[in-house]
Amino acid sequence: MGASFTAFCAHFCCCCCSGDDDDDEPEEKSPLLRYRNAKKRRDQETNLWSEPGDPSHSERDDDRELYNLLQKRSKTQRGSQGYRRLSVDINAMREVRRGVRDRWKLILEDLGFVAEAEALLTVSTSTSFDRMHNAPEARALLSILHTETSIFDSKEPPPERYMFTLDRLIYLDAAQDFVAKARSMYPKRDDDDDDDDEEDATLRLPFLLRRAHQAFPRDEEEEELDSDALDGAQDSGSDINNDDEDDGGVERSLD
Repeated sequence: MGASFTAFCAHFCCCCCSGDDDDDEPEEKSPLLRYRNAKKRRDQETNLWSEPGDPSHSERDDDRELYNLLQKRSKTQRGSQGYRRLSVDINAMREVRRGVRDRWKLILEDLGFVAEAEALLTVSTSTSFDRMHNAPEARALLSILHTETSIFDSKEPPPERYMFTLDRLIYLDAAQDFVAKARSMYPKRDDDDDDDDEEDATLRLPFLLRRAHQAFPRDEEEEELDSDALDGAQDSGSDINNDDEDDGGVERSLD
């Protein structure tokens, strides 16, 4: 498996060091660029935007909802009851997204991609759909996963960020194995099961709210990250391509 992944990186990342020789930016700006790029990557890791290439986070309903909550909280007095309620909603949405990512990672590791799972799942803000090598097939497989498994556990449209993971798996000749494993580990549930889950979630709600409130006050670094995410979304997007300077591994290889 490691040899296949090495070949994958070599195929898509023939110029992996080209960013080090960029003469367009003054040398003294490179630390700032690296800092901003790191912030963007952390924003992706924290919020797991369904449409990672949309800097405004407005193209999809779920991204827009999360972004609006972040924006509203940034204008609310920290420590207030309203602030804590918004934080509960934000953390709940993030937890759902992390749950989906964890299911994908579990399948990848079960297929033998233990060391490569993180790289296969990583998607940067500069990742472009038009640079995918197997976009139609990846989209078809994403639809199959959404309709024939419970890996997303939602009736909403599946997050398009996972098209990039499927595109990488297609190149590694492991996409069909992934779908088969997803069918086995997360089989499609009927409507009765969904109703039972909703009832269980209602019964667990007070406990979940208590757990969420125990998480406050939040880490200052995460607060700063949310502020940066809001600033970045309001930007014109002209500096999105700067992500390429520090992107490594699979996310650079597809850009």
